[in-house]
Amino acid sequence: MTSWTTDPLLWVLLVVLVAAVAAVMRARRTNMALRRTRKDLETGLGEARGDVGRLHADIATLTSRHQQDLADVRADAEASTKAVLKSAMGTLQSLAEEQQVLLDDLLKKYGDTTDVLADLMTVDHTGSQFGRRAKGISVLCGGWLGRREGAATVYDVARSAQGRIRDFDRVGVHSQVNVSLVGKAVEPVAVVLAELLDNATTYSAPGTPVEVNIQTVPTGVCFIVDDAGLGMDQETKDRAATLLSVDGPVDITGLGDPPRFGFAVCGMLAARYGFAVSVGSVSPYGGVRAVIRVPESLLAPDVPSPADDAQDTASPQAAPQRLAPVPVVGPSHVVGTTTGGLPKRRRRNGPVTVVPALGAAGQEDTAEPASEVTASRLGAFARGTQLGRTTNTTEGPDNK
Repeated sequence: MTSWTTDPLLWVLLVVLVAAVAAVMRARRTNMALRRTRKDLETGLGEARGDVGRLHADIATLTSRHQQDLADVRADAEASTKAVLKSAMGTLQSLAEEQQVLLDDLLKKYGDTTDVLADLMTVDHTGSQFGRRAKGISVLCGGWLGRREGAATVYDVARSAQGRIRDFDRVGVHSQVNVSLVGKAVEPVAVVLAELLDNATTYSAPGTPVEVNIQTVPTGVCFIVDDAGLGMDQETKDRAATLLSVDGPVDITGLGDPPRFGFAVCGMLAARYGFAVSVGSVSPYGGVRAVIRVPESLLAPDVPSPADDAQDTASPQAAPQRLAPVPVVGPSHVVGTTTGGLPKRRRRNGPVTVVPALGAAGQEDTAEPASEVTASRLGAFARGTQLGRTTNTTEGPDNK
């Protein structure tokens, strides 16, 4: 019988067993090393995640601080810009008001001199446009408008607004409303209406009509402006709606280059004085309809007595005749003077034309000088715009 020590199979099995044990030991050591490595990696990953979290927090803090610093710088720049503009516009407003007083005196003095009155009205018209722009910029910078002591009819307010734009002769004012605005609302509503009329005439074709209709509504009175322009796209409507519903300071540096002040001025004045302005609906002419809605709280209980020639001789169609030295012929006679000192005339029966009437022999009818009638109409237009003007500039946060 062969000894087991000499059995080769046994030795082979022994060798295999030893190799297996050695492999298991190596695998165990490798597994333990991998576990330690994994643990170290997980620990490092956790620390890295913590570092990333801290970095994100630091970045968020720095970003917030940067944004706050940037906002402070912008606010300081905006405040400085507004302060400079407000001071400059205040000076210009004072000069414009002084010029207005001088022109009013000259209009009274030369009320019967046709050529002089027409030239003065042209200067007055230019000054009114200048004053409107200065007031608008001042309002955006925190300034205040002038204030009237007494009420003014809605028709006079509309006429005042009409006289503050370049293309006044395209505007027709229609009112069947016999109500007035309280003194504090006269100037802001006139400025806002003038901005809307300026916008309407600027963005519609020359020669097309711009109509102002004044109507009563259950909650007050509305000034409705209709033009025959191309309308507004949705982006412009949205921008206008945002500016017209502003409830705080306006960033004047964000109004474009060149800046568009109109809607921003309208929004600030509407919010400050308590009336509403809207644009964007379609007018009967296919253009834009803008509406100013004045609540009952801004309407005066008493209506000032209109002058005899306020709406009789101051129709919108005759406005360009009053502001230009155009001889207007028509029968009239002097019945006195207005409260402002201008000649007060009453029309007799008969049509009014801008061409001298000719007799049977082709000679000009000299029954009455054309200069007298022209002066009367220019005076009527002057009165229509003066009644809606500011007469007292004392106004502020404590004196609205």
